[in-house]
Amino acid sequence: MNMRNRKKFAAVLAGMFALSVFAGCGGGSDGKSSSAGGEKVFTYGTMAYGPAMETTSTDPHNSYDGWATMRYGVGETLFRFNEKMELVPWVAEKFEQVDDYTVKVTIKDNVVFSNGKKVTGDAVKACLEDLIARHDRAPKDLKIESIAAEGQDVIIKSSEKMPALLNYLSDPYGCIIDVEAGIHDGIAVGTGPYKAVKVTDTQVDLVKNENYWGEVKPKMDKIFVKSITDGDTLTMAMQNGELDAVQGLPYASLDLFRKDSSKYKVSQTETSRVYQAAFNFKTPELQDLRIRKAISMAVDKDNFTKVLLNGNGAPAIGPFPANLSFGGTAVKTVSYDLEGAKALLKEAGYEDTDGDGYVDRNGKNLELRYLTYTSRQELPLLAESLQASLKKIGVKLDVNATDNYKAVLKSGDYDMFAKAIVTAPTGDPEYYFTSHIVPGAVDNAGFYDSPQIAELEDQLHNTYGAEKRAALAVRMGQQVLDDCALFYASHLRMSFVMKPNIEGFTAHPSDYYEIRPELDKK
Repeated sequence: MNMRNRKKFAAVLAGMFALSVFAGCGGGSDGKSSSAGGEKVFTYGTMAYGPAMETTSTDPHNSYDGWATMRYGVGETLFRFNEKMELVPWVAEKFEQVDDYTVKVTIKDNVVFSNGKKVTGDAVKACLEDLIARHDRAPKDLKIESIAAEGQDVIIKSSEKMPALLNYLSDPYGCIIDVEAGIHDGIAVGTGPYKAVKVTDTQVDLVKNENYWGEVKPKMDKIFVKSITDGDTLTMAMQNGELDAVQGLPYASLDLFRKDSSKYKVSQTETSRVYQAAFNFKTPELQDLRIRKAISMAVDKDNFTKVLLNGNGAPAIGPFPANLSFGGTAVKTVSYDLEGAKALLKEAGYEDTDGDGYVDRNGKNLELRYLTYTSRQELPLLAESLQASLKKIGVKLDVNATDNYKAVLKSGDYDMFAKAIVTAPTGDPEYYFTSHIVPGAVDNAGFYDSPQIAELEDQLHNTYGAEKRAALAVRMGQQVLDDCALFYASHLRMSFVMKPNIEGFTAHPSDYYEIRPELDKK
């Protein structure tokens, strides 16, 4: 099904699907989101949960499920990020950098799990050891050689220098959970203001954590997080009063709520989530820098952000946004230039010799397979935009938008892969490079292999100090852009829409602090 037909099909189904969703969108068995019987109930609709987003439990040690653990108030990490993306203590009281390889973290004495058990150094040690044993990314990120516990102190020794260790441990996978309690029916025991009581592929049911240790106590008695992956259905659910708040609305719908400030409130913030596409270096045609550069020059970022995203994004230059010292104009990239792109294709030997509208070489059209997924509404829009732009320069783009994209990635049947990625969730640039850019990285979908990047990453990995690390990150980002290994389209502006009586529910630049103890319903 092509993208245009997919959208029409979704719109037709939206009304039918809404009936079944509305029946289950309430804060209790009666399907109502309003408080009843003295209980405060919060019903939250989001597109950022479910199988397509790889979050189907509150077990932070399983794939990306830690995002649900953190977003929905179940788990907390040793340190967290403030509004400036600076590390501040959370479960931890403080830390001491013992030497280049060792850090001592002191756990707050009053923190308890939701089951009432005290969080000790031994409990944190057990949690981190389980994380390393079971998680796919954490061992490579953390490089932990040994963990010891002495009372409330946890001594972590790395196998190599780890200047960003505490940043990595502030990733959602670093949520501190009671591993002795185990994971049952997808439910982990965390330290957050709420605890999960039921988890399915489409919903997370939460209740107040009566044992919460923080100074600000949770105010909601029950919370229901609903996965609603159709934008029209999500919009209607909010308009009909079935939800108290939503995240992930179609951009065309946001204006409906902005215009009616008496009925709705909107909270927005800039994030480091970027919409990018990696070129597959195993594709013979894409091994030519001129072709990758021509395609990059055909990306109409202004139209994508201003028109298709309705202004809810900022054109991206590189992987990091302008509010980070190593982002924005710290790097330079090619400009939107269709004529320049055509000239590069011609230089690479591609011209339209048969008049069919597409450039060819040796009798073969330049036709590329573009892979993306639909659970992020912006990605199909980017695909359509690029498909139209590439047609203008004579390149045929075959779009495969599927939430079964992992199987396609595994098969290798793609030439470009577009995704949405939070590039600085740890407030440090190294996370992005080690996960997506360096040779052999878990998410290096383009098989990009740059000796310069490998050398710079080695320097970054052994460098302490924010300014020095930022300077290296700029050099690495510029190298990626010079090689046209990926193109970056836009950075996302996160938006929450809520009823006017909802308080303490605000968007955060980290992209994963959502349900917090401050959440209230007046």
